[in-house]
Amino acid sequence: MVAAAPLFLKAALHEKMWGGTKLREYGFKLPSERTGEAWIVSAHPHGPSTVTNGQFAGQTLGNVWQDHPELFGGHPVDEAFPLLVKILDANRDLSIQVHPDDQYAKQHGEKYGKTESWYILSATSDAKLYYGHTAKTEQELRDAVTSGHIDRILRTVPVKAGDFYYVPSGTLHALGTGIVALETQQSSDLTFRFYDFDRVDPATGKKRELQVKDALAVTNVPHRDPQIKQEVTRIAHATMTQLVNATYFAVEKVVVNSAAVLTQEHRYLIQTVVAGQGSLTVNQRQYRLTKGVSYILPNQIQDYELNGQMILIESWAK
Repeated sequence: MVAAAPLFLKAALHEKMWGGTKLREYGFKLPSERTGEAWIVSAHPHGPSTVTNGQFAGQTLGNVWQDHPELFGGHPVDEAFPLLVKILDANRDLSIQVHPDDQYAKQHGEKYGKTESWYILSATSDAKLYYGHTAKTEQELRDAVTSGHIDRILRTVPVKAGDFYYVPSGTLHALGTGIVALETQQSSDLTFRFYDFDRVDPATGKKRELQVKDALAVTNVPHRDPQIKQEVTRIAHATMTQLVNATYFAVEKVVVNSAAVLTQEHRYLIQTVVAGQGSLTVNQRQYRLTKGVSYILPNQIQDYELNGQMILIESWAK
């Protein structure tokens, strides 16, 4: 019999030419000074996270998903874990890029497309991100890209800690220098690059490959900002802010200032501590929580308690 306990997870870390060292602030032991991504909740084969506690300690999240579907409310045998949660350190601009929808992604070997979202954890005073474009037609977008003047149609947005952006598939985008963000996305690792600032990857001595043809094929033209509705719910000692409730996932910000008794109402719930510290209590057992800790509350866990001074980002699949 499987005991009802949270699944605490060890992240898979990825070095990136644009990465840095700020992920240390979230408790990660970095493999290098260019660590760009911590895949904190992942069953993707390019970087699975590993369970660190209980009877599944040492197993990947993907293995637990496949072997114990009851922990996740049940799912078809061939269904992959649908979400991937990361923390990213953009020490330099990421490439100007776009992600495909489900249909296009399946043609390129991925089970899912890549709709994503960003909760900005920190940002330098001059930080900005690239979000959308001003091209009115596909030809205008194509001309800007092929002429080497993509900068003429890029939309830039200044950012600060606490901002949230929803990035549906087909949205031209990139995180800019000085941003650390928590990304909730579909479980996909398919990116089409428009432009990479003519940089040379020090690991290879070459410029990174661009995928302009595919990028043009999947980019939404004209760009339209998605309409998202944010709602605030308050209970004793906690405030929950719905950041997005969309097709593939929902994301909430949870602020805890003492002992808050909460109820898990989904097939399973993902939570990451992004500020502060405290504890999680499930079935009278207490677990210590610190900044950067991620875990899943399986289907069998309904009532639980968060205690301390903390901010968490939580998500669930739709």
